[in-house]
Parts: sequence; structure tokens; C-alpha cells
Amino acid sequence: MAESTTIQVSRQARDHLAQVAKERGMTLGQLVEKLAAEQPTVEQIAERVAADRRVVREVIGLDISDEQFDRAPDILGNIYKIAAEKVRLARGAVA
Repeated sequence: MAESTTIQVSRQARDHLAQVAKERGMTLGQLVEKLAAEQPTVEQIAERVAADRRVVREVIGLDISDEQFDRAPDILGNIYKIAAEKVRLARGAVA
């Protein structure tokens, strides 16, 4: 088992997290571990971006520089916005 440690948070935060953990059928420690695992570090984000750019260059065949990537529109973000709007409209039509 991994070595454990103690962290200090407000009682309000602790109680809230404890309730969330209970509702999800896990311990408070398990919830904190899960939340921590879901939060990438700056280094991990940079590694993912570099890997994604390699895929675009090698698999898709686009030979663009990092500067061009940085200036490009947020295509994935725009796709998420369009999808979210479609879901909102579909729910509105059902309600």
C-alpha cells in the first residue's frame, strides 16, 4: 500500500468531500486520490500537446510548426460547444 499523509482543509471542505465520497461509495482518501489523478500537471499537459501534434504531423500528414498550432483556432473546443448546444436544443425539444 502507498504511504499516506495528512492534508489540512477547512471543515466545510472536508465535510463536503466526505459527503461526495459517501455518495460515490468510496472513502474520502479514495476520492482525493481520484481527484488528484484527474488533474494533469503542466508537464503532463505539455507532453500530451506534443504527442497530439506528432499525431497530426505523422498520421494526418500536416506539416505545420508549433507556432502555427498555437495560432490555430481551438477546433476541439469549438466541437464541444457545438455538441453542447445540440444537446441543449434536443433537451428543450423533449421537455
